[in-house]
Amino acid sequence: MIRILDAEKVPLSEILARTEDTRDLSGTVAGIIAEVRKHGDEALRRYSREFDKADVHELEVPPARMEQALAALDPALRAVLEEAAENIRAFHRRQVQNGFVISEKPGVVLGQKVTPIEKVGVYIPGGTAPLPSTVLMDCIPAKIAGCPELVMVSPPTCNGDIAPAILAAAKIAGVDRVFRCGGAQAVAALAYGTETIPRVDKIVGPGNAFVAEAKRQVFGLVGIDMIAGPSEILVIADGNSDPRHAAADLLSQAEHDKNACAVLVTDSRALAEAVAVELERQAALLPRAEIARASLEAKGKMIITRDIPEAVEIANALAPEHLELCVDNPFDYLEQVKNAGSVFLGRSCPEALGDYFAGANHTLPTSGTARFSNPLSVEDFVKKSQFIYYSDSALDRVAEKIAAFARQEGLEGHARSALVRGAQEGEAI
Repeated sequence: MIRILDAEKVPLSEILARTEDTRDLSGTVAGIIAEVRKHGDEALRRYSREFDKADVHELEVPPARMEQALAALDPALRAVLEEAAENIRAFHRRQVQNGFVISEKPGVVLGQKVTPIEKVGVYIPGGTAPLPSTVLMDCIPAKIAGCPELVMVSPPTCNGDIAPAILAAAKIAGVDRVFRCGGAQAVAALAYGTETIPRVDKIVGPGNAFVAEAKRQVFGLVGIDMIAGPSEILVIADGNSDPRHAAADLLSQAEHDKNACAVLVTDSRALAEAVAVELERQAALLPRAEIARASLEAKGKMIITRDIPEAVEIANALAPEHLELCVDNPFDYLEQVKNAGSVFLGRSCPEALGDYFAGANHTLPTSGTARFSNPLSVEDFVKKSQFIYYSDSALDRVAEKIAAFARQEGLEGHARSALVRGAQEGEAI
């Protein structure tokens, strides 16, 4: 079901290879966006019938419906969601940044101000696995940032509504407005606005390939968080690890969808072989066994290395979304990890802990983009402006320097704009 590769015998290119979705969705998505721009709500309802098999009469969910969903939630599950929400708040409050002011020179003030983004749209997947956890992860940082309006969209079920658990989580997270709308058409509605759905300034949240392509196409008109690819996990495990645990963690990502990627890197061939057996046994127990098996067969692999430092080097090259360090003394390796969305330290820290409960965000860079991008954070929901103040005398002291710099670049107008303020009326400059 899963390949075992020897790092010493297999080219690095094969180890690092990711099987990518080669479908060109750009034309289809561009057409959907154009229809939403032209026909607004009518197009959204039409696409709901076509793609979701749902008749949606009212796009907006009444606030009372969110309250009802929360009240009807199983009390034990509600307690878990509320505790997870508090953990998420506690973590993300530490990310809040303040502006600063520098006034070290006479007559000169420089600074930076931090302002929440006015309107944020959050996309929450529905489909076969509604994700209330993503509601908490993507909406709570926006509320902590102070965004005045937080709008959520999510695909309707066949009955024309949104899964109750998603609505309950939206109430816990403090979402302002919720709309029954999914797919590329929902991204278009957030980017351009319709009769019912407001235009926003930034769109965040994961989705399928159509959602990702729509976010790519509207970027520039609105901000986006990232282009999220299929879920990934890379488990580094030494010979002292339990193969049952490693297999369970690999399957926790493989069950997401057939394009998910699960990788084990170990210095123990015996462990890899035992994990392979466990994968077969445990996959059969999953309700989504067919999806998990397809993922492991298409994208899963186990890589045998000389030692754990080499395993960390491979992990850095792959730059996975989730990285587990199931080794003795995991903190000894943390500084060596350069590229990973989220790092899970030790044998008692399954990736699912981060997905649901610990508090660190689970919206993470995928497809190797952890080399240059970050987990979703409070910073994604603010913008920064600089400000500069010079008094008359402060400008006089530096005007000639500015002019010299500008003239070196051949920009006489820039030079004159600095000099003219110190010139007397009618004086040549």
